[in-house]
Amino acid sequence: MMSTKTIGTIELDDEQGEISLRLLEKSDPDLLQNFGQKISPHDMLFVDRDITVPKVIAAWTEQSLAGIIPTVVAVHDGEIVGVAAMHSDKHSWSSHVADIRLLVAECMRGKGLGRHLLWASFHMALDRKIEKVIARMTVDQLGAIAIFEEMGFRAEALLKDHVKDKSGQTHDLAILACDVERATKHLASVMTLV
Repeated sequence: MMSTKTIGTIELDDEQGEISLRLLEKSDPDLLQNFGQKISPHDMLFVDRDITVPKVIAAWTEQSLAGIIPTVVAVHDGEIVGVAAMHSDKHSWSSHVADIRLLVAECMRGKGLGRHLLWASFHMALDRKIEKVIARMTVDQLGAIAIFEEMGFRAEALLKDHVKDKSGQTHDLAILACDVERATKHLASVMTLV
């Protein structure tokens, strides 16, 4: 697990100013809930649970602080504008694999924030001795799929009608995977944190 709460600061492509990347803190539930309320219902399918529900946020925060689901948040002007969470089960046969969940506020998309959150996640994965990272998203999330592929992920599976949104509509789920060490070495030449 990373030893400091602040991971770094970044400047995005559009002069939005500095964005701080740091680990989720005990005082963040309200900020996380505000962030979740700005995410569209369809984009919420990137995470397993509804992060607008206080008890879900409380459980997530508790598990993040305990190191079970380490979470990096991107903070701009006192608000969370992006989040990357990593879940792995150290007691399973796949203890070398982590599932990453990444969300970026709509107003921050297309500016490179998702790439920086993934980059920070790769470093968290290396610190935790994770060798492979998987990401799940609905197949119509073409922009997100393109970013993940740019960062070294490749399609591994398609699950038909696997997720159901709040309205009851089913969606196909794409599973992409990435070798952490190989991707980190490749990306080291193009990604930096201040």
